[in-house]
Parts: sequence; structure tokens; C-alpha cells
Amino acid sequence: MDVFLKTIGAINDETRLRLLRFVELNGEVCVCDIETSFDMVQSRISRHLKILKEAGFLKVDRRGRWAYYSIRSPLDAFRQSILKETTCLGMDIPALKKGCTA
Repeated sequence: MDVFLKTIGAINDETRLRLLRFVELNGEVCVCDIETSFDMVQSRISRHLKILKEAGFLKVDRRGRWAYYSIRSPLDAFRQSILKETTCLGMDIPALKKGCTA
């Protein structure tokens, strides 16, 4: 039940849903790219990404000073169904803007 509640809590925020959809659409993205694309401060983005990671949606790959996020694979059926539902929400997802040079 703890995993279920953590998952539901993670998607109970519009910004996190938008970030999740953004990562799904763009594949592996750097935090600096998310920061630039969403025009948000890095600390706020990192908090949202941490919550999504702890809920089992994202994986992180650290390379030097950069952190790259992508959808965790494999995802269980529950999380897959949540990702599928995000396509129907009509959210405004920003275009990918590169914020750093890796």
C-alpha cells in the first residue's frame, strides 16, 4: 500500500505530471534542459524530479556535474497506465530547449 500511496502522491501535482510527460516525450533530458524549457529554478525542478524518481517513474544517470532523467524501464502496469493517461490530459508541455552543453 505504501508504494501505491507514494505513486498517487507523486502524480497529485500538475507540475509533476507535466514534467513526467515532458521526459516521456523527449527521452533522456538533463536537468538544465528542463530548467530552461520550463523556465523554473533548478531547486524546484530537482525536488519534483526526486519525488517522481522515488515514486518509481524516473531513473537518473549522473555524468560529471549533470543529471540526466529518463522514464524507468521496465515500468509496471500501474505506472504504464498512468503514463498513458497523461496523453489525454491536454497539458501544455513546453518544447525542449537546451540549457547546457554536456
